Amino acid sequence: MIDLTPSQKGAAAEAAITAMTIELGLVVLRPLCEGSRYDLMIDLEPALLRVQCKMARRVSGVLSVNLQTSRCTPGGYVRTSYNAAEVDVIAAYSPELHRGFLIPIEEVSGRRSIHLRLDATKNNQAQGIKWARDYEFAPGIERLRSDAEARRPEPGELHFLS
Repeated sequence: MIDLTPSQKGAAAEAAITAMTIELGLVVLRPLCEGSRYDLMIDLEPALLRVQCKMARRVSGVLSVNLQTSRCTPGGYVRTSYNAAEVDVIAAYSPELHRGFLIPIEEVSGRRSIHLRLDATKNNQAQGIKWARDYEFAPGIERLRSDAEARRPEPGELHFLS
């Protein structure tokens, strides 16, 4: 992939995640204005899933997902990360693999990044490894959809996953 600005990377990740979601037969909702911590919502029928989209970089057998944001203020740069009050999941897209990954916010709340392993470690360590295969997008959406269905709200009641 050519060098893209952070905004272009975000737009590309959002487009890919949106396409993957639509291919699963689900509706994607987008905020009308900027300023939300989530990029889009997925209607899991009946729940709404707040999604922050990120681009995943492949680095030596792992996918690296940056979870930190940065903005310039009069007092200098402010760096923040995401938490469960703001988003429900991080959806990461790898342009090298043409695959998406769904990471529950509980696993990354307050963290700067996460690494999802694609290849075996050189020392064959397996314990404590976050394998990319465990975070595949479509199976993750189906698990959340099943959970949402099990917690179906009363008619007329809004239901968010968190």
